[in-house]
Amino acid sequence: MALDDDFEKAKNDVQDLSEMPSNQDQLALYGLFKQAKFGDVTGKRPAQYDMFGRAKFDAWTKVKGMGADDAKQQYIAKVTELLEADE
Repeated sequence: MALDDDFEKAKNDVQDLSEMPSNQDQLALYGLFKQAKFGDVTGKRPAQYDMFGRAKFDAWTKVKGMGADDAKQQYIAKVTELLEADE
């Protein structure tokens, strides 16, 4: 259960950053979060005119096949890295 607790803490801690993470970091966090919670991405890639939706879909696709525990650990590590850089 410790991993789940750490994951929930990281999910809350990321909201305490003084500045928004870069788009690249936000997308990495999004993909890892979705993989940890829902598993592999499903459905079709959004249409070309939906650039935001495509970016999110692509970020989730990058971690396709990763286990939930690995995704949680990488999410925690990314949040920790962002928090340390924020100090």
